[in-house]
Amino acid sequence: MLNRVKEYREGRGWSQGELAKRLGVSRQTINAVETDKYDPSLPLALRMAVLFAVNVPDIFIDDWEPKGEEE
Repeated sequence: MLNRVKEYREGRGWSQGELAKRLGVSRQTINAVETDKYDPSLPLALRMAVLFAVNVPDIFIDDWEPKGEEE
């Protein structure tokens, strides 16, 4: 899963530490999310969406497609 956390963070001029503080997580967590080493929990993804004023799918891009029903 790709994400745009770094893009949104830098667009606001925030460091990883500042974003972490605003979200109540460690800077290491932000780094891990940005480098795709960690998928955030749903509550953290929702907090990011609220903070950036966007929808979760705008931040986290997943190319998964549902499969159709098999007959």
